[in-house]
Amino acid sequence: MCQDDAYSGIVALTVLSVVLVAIATFVIAAGIVGGETHRLDGVAPSPAFDLDEAVMYIADRLSFEASAALSHDDVRAVVSFSLEYFRNRGTLKNGSKAYSPGPAVIVQGAETVEYVHARAVETGMDLTIEQIYAVLDVELSYLEAIGAVGPEALEDPRAADD
Repeated sequence: MCQDDAYSGIVALTVLSVVLVAIATFVIAAGIVGGETHRLDGVAPSPAFDLDEAVMYIADRLSFEASAALSHDDVRAVVSFSLEYFRNRGTLKNGSKAYSPGPAVIVQGAETVEYVHARAVETGMDLTIEQIYAVLDVELSYLEAIGAVGPEALEDPRAADD
């Protein structure tokens, strides 16, 4: 009888220990998850640019005239060239480092179109300025939809300082 009582006590103590460890693990995990959730609540989500998704979005929304003249490969090239331009201007981040907003970078449409057109000519593509504008216009709506662009800048950026 004494051995049965000792055995029962050990089993009860083991079960109690397992339950207490499980509860402690749950409380610690809930605290960590809750803290991280609270921290992320105050941080705006980083937009994720997916080139394939962007090409499909843009190709589906091009005007009839532009979509009749441009293939998906043409759209992909224009978007890639515009991203290259943005990267050269310092407006693109690849998400590998924490984002630290610096001075505002203003990207003007005509500059982007000129760059994309020059790159298209370099690679032997026969794209018109109008076709490039059409793609870039819809690309801007895609970037707005995913939250990757900010509000439109003032005419004179220095006017905001006055």
